[in-house]
Amino acid sequence: MTQRDRFEAIYDAYYPAIHQYAARRASSSDDTADVIAETFLTAWRRIGDVPEGDRALLWLYGVARRVLANQRRGESRRAVLAERLRDELAADRPVTPVDLAHVRAAFDALPERDREVLALACWEGLTGAQIARVVGGTAVAARARLHRARRRLAALLEKQAPSTTVMEDA
Repeated sequence: MTQRDRFEAIYDAYYPAIHQYAARRASSSDDTADVIAETFLTAWRRIGDVPEGDRALLWLYGVARRVLANQRRGESRRAVLAERLRDELAADRPVTPVDLAHVRAAFDALPERDREVLALACWEGLTGAQIARVVGGTAVAARARLHRARRRLAALLEKQAPSTTVMEDA
């Protein structure tokens, strides 16, 4: 029997059991599929280590158990990282609350091309030459495009700026 034949026999015989094992322990169907795939990938790579007969199932359970443990550790690390990032982002917010709804509305009213270059310049801190590399084209064209986008944004902000005049009682 070739290694491929042996693997296929193990897969056919024990797939249902490994599927049930993983489905009962994983948090989603995607995680279940990942556990099954990783378990049988390990069996394929280490086919010489897989015991004969019914002991193969126990070996596969052990592999699946370790795959699940690795999944949980990964989820835990991602949760800790996400929490740390949330804290860092919260710390970066301005202390003084500023109503930027009119700025967001003006930005959203711009054409996509303008929003793209403004976002690259303001949010990512790119220069005209760097923007040119991202969007394609020359540095001169990118700078001109950025200049026009800034002018259009300024015009929209002027139109949408909250009124600063106070109405007096007559």
